[in-house]
Amino acid sequence: MRLVYFAWVRERVGLPEETLDLPADLATVTDLVRWLKARGENYETAFANETVVRVALDQVHARPHSALGNAREIAFFPPMTGG
Repeated sequence: MRLVYFAWVRERVGLPEETLDLPADLATVTDLVRWLKARGENYETAFANETVVRVALDQVHARPHSALGNAREIAFFPPMTGG
């Protein structure tokens, strides 16, 4: 699975992207985020407030309860603002 991190999420994780073999029991975005947080302090810091970080599965916005399914890329980014 390719994980991509943008803006301050990237800064806190310390990587722009990584490719990982995820455990088979990760079913949702929330499961993945909690698994990532357990990987180390940098991930814990990046995902400290799970409701703030946004996610896209194969470039389609998703919600925390969304199933990971067969996604090949998961992107994490802060909320977007602007006009």
